[in-house]
Amino acid sequence: MNAITKSADFVVGLNIPAEIGMAAEDVCTPALIIDLDAFENNVRIMGDYIKAKGLRHRAHAKTHKSVDIALYQIEQGGACGVCCQKVSEAEAMVAGGIKDVLVSNQVVDPAKLDRLAMMAKDARVLVCVDDLDNIDDISVAAVKHGVTIECLVEIDCGAGRCGVAWGDPVIELAKKIDASDGLQFSGIQAYQGAAQHVHDFEDRKAQIDIAIKQVEDTVGMLKAEGLECDIIGGAGTGTYYFEGTSGIYNEMQCGSYIFMDADYQRVKDDGGNFIHEFENSLFIWTSIMSKAKAEKAICDAGLKAQSVDSGLPVIFGRADIEYIKCADEHGVITDPNNSLKLNDKLKLIPGHCDPTCNVYDWYVGIRDGKVECLWPVTARGMAF
Repeated sequence: MNAITKSADFVVGLNIPAEIGMAAEDVCTPALIIDLDAFENNVRIMGDYIKAKGLRHRAHAKTHKSVDIALYQIEQGGACGVCCQKVSEAEAMVAGGIKDVLVSNQVVDPAKLDRLAMMAKDARVLVCVDDLDNIDDISVAAVKHGVTIECLVEIDCGAGRCGVAWGDPVIELAKKIDASDGLQFSGIQAYQGAAQHVHDFEDRKAQIDIAIKQVEDTVGMLKAEGLECDIIGGAGTGTYYFEGTSGIYNEMQCGSYIFMDADYQRVKDDGGNFIHEFENSLFIWTSIMSKAKAEKAICDAGLKAQSVDSGLPVIFGRADIEYIKCADEHGVITDPNNSLKLNDKLKLIPGHCDPTCNVYDWYVGIRDGKVECLWPVTARGMAF
């Protein structure tokens, strides 16, 4: 038997943490669980907002990397399609039935461009550009496969990563796309990623106001050149209400709203309160594995079970205990009242949901204390 096939059979057969219908208490830990009621409510709230504003929602699949969740966002939340960050991630979505995918990133490797073009035979495929030579390479791939690839010119509107300055550099790129075989200029990518987790409302708004002005001026310059933008896209969970009411943006790219995480609980609204329209629906389900010391407990969710780049997880629904540090396989929890015992289960709100999801193979959907569904993290580890 081929070694890869044998390995895959092992993973599929043995790395499933739960069974449909079992009690949540019996799910193997650490596991990634979803409170389905909260998840569905989050999808509904965003869908209703987008519809009321007459916008489109291109839900960001980098958050969950799951075909099942992407299809739910489209079928139940009204999303027009998804964003992905990598070609392999987009391939997983298209293979799962998603028909409208934006790779909201730059793709420059010829082999990846070839795969991008092949995807365009089965779905609407868009990609971001910020380089004139890259446009030539995308055109070559599109012509080779007899497809059209839509391109968005990316503006660096404050995140300091990819993208060109607003104004003339955008016009130059857009004109070249418009004149290139196999390509279609479809608009602007203007996502201010650095603003999403700015905790203070006024500081966050000020950063997005700058981005909105840059985008507005650039769209006007494009129109003067006879170039129309089908998509003026951006916005995330922390700022969508600014872009959504701007009258400029027409496509939101929110992702984390479906799950939320501990850092989003620190983002404040204009009243100084934490934004609360979305609920925590994603949790790391963990068990107490040691109580050798009365004042603390050790759980089985350590560094390998989560991302802590945005801080440590918060224990859901418990003010009397606190997750204070972690090693590879252990999490240390203060237990001043010695209330925890072996095999007690806790819900941890991850500090940062997106990279946490990427370390799991499965989502375990929970409703009324029982496992209702198992969703594979379809694009887990797909980082190229």
